[in-house]
Amino acid sequence: MSNLQDDIDALNAKITKQGSHVRTLKKASSTNADELATAIDELKQLKLDADALRKKQELLNPTAQFNRKVFDELILRKMFIIPSFEIHGGVKGLFDLGPPACALKAAMVDVWRKHFVLAESMLEMECTCLTPEVVLKTSGHVERFTDLMVRDPEGGECFRADKLLEDAIDELIESNPDMPTAEREEHLRVQIQADAYSPKELDDMLVKYGCKAPSGQPYGPSFPFNLMFKTSIGPEGTAVGYLRPETAQGLFVNFRRLLDANAQKMPFAAAQIGLGFRNGKLYGSTLKLYSE
Repeated sequence: MSNLQDDIDALNAKITKQGSHVRTLKKASSTNADELATAIDELKQLKLDADALRKKQELLNPTAQFNRKVFDELILRKMFIIPSFEIHGGVKGLFDLGPPACALKAAMVDVWRKHFVLAESMLEMECTCLTPEVVLKTSGHVERFTDLMVRDPEGGECFRADKLLEDAIDELIESNPDMPTAEREEHLRVQIQADAYSPKELDDMLVKYGCKAPSGQPYGPSFPFNLMFKTSIGPEGTAVGYLRPETAQGLFVNFRRLLDANAQKMPFAAAQIGLGFRNGKLYGSTLKLYSE
C-alpha cells in the first residue's frame, strides 16, 4: 500500500509540473498547435494514470476513501486555514493561517532560506509592500498589468475573459475525441492567443464558443481591469502608491546596491520572501513563498 501511495505522489508531482508546462506553452507566442496538443495529451494521460492508481488504492482499502467534506471540516476545526473576517461574512480569496499552518509556514521558510540563501549564496532582501506609482509606471505595470474581464449582466459577477475562452476550448476538444486534426489545431491556435485578443475580438470568440454567464445570459462586453491595489501615501493623499503586485520589484530597483554589496562581482542572485497583492476573485491576495 505504501508503494502505491509513493507512485500516486510521484504522478501528482508530474501532473503539477506538466500542468505548469502547458500553461507556459499557452502563453508563449512561439508555441505551435502540435506542441501544445502533445503537452495537453501528456497531461491528460498523467491524470488518467493517477486516477487509476487512486481507484486501485480504494479497492485495496475501501475505508481509506478521501472524503472532501470531512477534510474541509477538519482543516477549519483544527484552524489550519480559515476564511478571513468569517463572522462578517468573509471575502472570497482571503484566508487566515491558524497555529498549525503558521508552524508549517515557518518550517517551509526555514528550508527555503537554507537552500537559496545559505546553500546557493543568494543575497536576501526584505522590501516594502508599498510601492510609489512612479516605480510601477516605469516598469509598465500601471499601463499593462491588466486582464480583460466580462460581467454577468444579471448577477454582476466578473470573470476573466481569456480564461473562459481557454476553458471552453478545452471542454470542446475533450467532448469531441474524434474531431478532425485540422479543426482541432484551429481551436488550439485560438486558445494559444486567447490573452492576445482585443476586447472586440475576445467578445466575438466568447460568442462563437457559446460561453454563457452563470445566469444563462451572454456575458457583457469585455473591459480592462488593472490587477493592482491602489492606495495613497501620506496624510495629504496626493502621493499615489500601489501594493506590490509581485515580490521581485524591490530586488530590481535595488540592483546597484546589491551589486555593491557583492563587491561589484557578477553574476549574483537575489532572493526575497513576502506578500504579493493582486486584485480580483480569480486571484485573491496571495502569499508567495518562493525566490525571485
